[in-house]
Amino acid sequence: MFSFLNIFRIVAFFEGVSYILLLFIATPIKYFMDDRQYVEMLGLPHGILFMTYVVLAFMLKKDMGWTDKQFRNVLLASIIPFGTFYIDKKYLKTATNG
Repeated sequence: MFSFLNIFRIVAFFEGVSYILLLFIATPIKYFMDDRQYVEMLGLPHGILFMTYVVLAFMLKKDMGWTDKQFRNVLLASIIPFGTFYIDKKYLKTATNG
């Protein structure tokens, strides 16, 4: 069953993967091999996933009962490499498993 939480978990996963690919694969290729195509190819999808992640986080804040500190951590995780995976394990997976 699709719920906002499940959609958020999927978006968080893909946002995290796109960020890692952008930072650790595409950006080094851009600067060391002078090839921008990977940054251009990954930039727009990552941006859309990032914005979707933030919007869904705001939509879920009340339902999840996140404190201001927890909510700030959820938002900050989107700009820290591997952060969304941590959030999934700490805040989201336990919410879906009871």
